[in-house]
Amino acid sequence: MAVNFTAFEIFEIAEQIERNGAKFYRDAATVSVDKSMQRFFLQLAGMEDDHEKIFAEMRKNLENESDDTKVFDPNNEMVYYLKAMAKSAGWEGKAAPHVEFAGYETPVKIIKRAIEAEKASIDYYLGLKEFVSSPAGKKKVDEIIKEEMGHVVILQKHLEQLGS
Repeated sequence: MAVNFTAFEIFEIAEQIERNGAKFYRDAATVSVDKSMQRFFLQLAGMEDDHEKIFAEMRKNLENESDDTKVFDPNNEMVYYLKAMAKSAGWEGKAAPHVEFAGYETPVKIIKRAIEAEKASIDYYLGLKEFVSSPAGKKKVDEIIKEEMGHVVILQKHLEQLGS
């Protein structure tokens, strides 16, 4: 079975991932007692919102491109691979994140969870990139990966400032 998985579809997924990330950070801000941590998490939520807009614009720019070719997938293995990646991608890779805060999570614990989710998103995009055949589409996916790597850097710096 030949499957056509395009950069356009990857950007639709990326937009949902960013919405999920923004929700996570807003929820983290809600349970944070420290005002500076609330601001930090709301800043991260805003960055996720900005990335969603960037990815929507990238997707819009791809609407008229149709140079992605079909991927030969006679055993439907790609579908299984993508499902496995989505399940392991953490809250960022799921269509409906189910992260609930009990209210006693420390900022360090929240940031560590966020770093893992951002890394999982990067892995998700690296895997999806393999199914995009056009060089232009691969370049766009690389841009997503770079944006997510920037999130990891910001989170790691903040974690180190907290002494962890």
